[in-house]
Amino acid sequence: MTDVPDTLQLTVQHPRPDLAIATVLGDVDTRTADTLRHEASEILEQGCPHLVLDLSQVGFCDSAGLSALIGLWHAAQAVGGALRLVNVPDRLMRMLVLTGVDAVLPVHATAAEAVTTMTASPSISTGEPG
Repeated sequence: MTDVPDTLQLTVQHPRPDLAIATVLGDVDTRTADTLRHEASEILEQGCPHLVLDLSQVGFCDSAGLSALIGLWHAAQAVGGALRLVNVPDRLMRMLVLTGVDAVLPVHATAAEAVTTMTASPSISTGEPG
């Protein structure tokens, strides 16, 4: 059995001043969900209201992680922005579909696709699939 790290890391890129692409590395669970919520909320509060979360490096996500993602969606809307998920692993995608969260949190295959829909959409904070 392998050791599961109790840490979560975000690597952030800023392709434009109002947009951040954050790659999440690690499991998003009861031990790390608050870290994700805190670090991603800081990005939103520092004047970067549009956030793309790349989840390709997430091995596991539980209900606490799902709650953190929903909370971040609300936080992005509160600052007039939007949240998009990209590169969502199959297991997490099944959870999003099963819970109906995929109807609220737009999911895209790539960061480029998510950025394009954010740029092209007249009302990017609606949560409508892009």
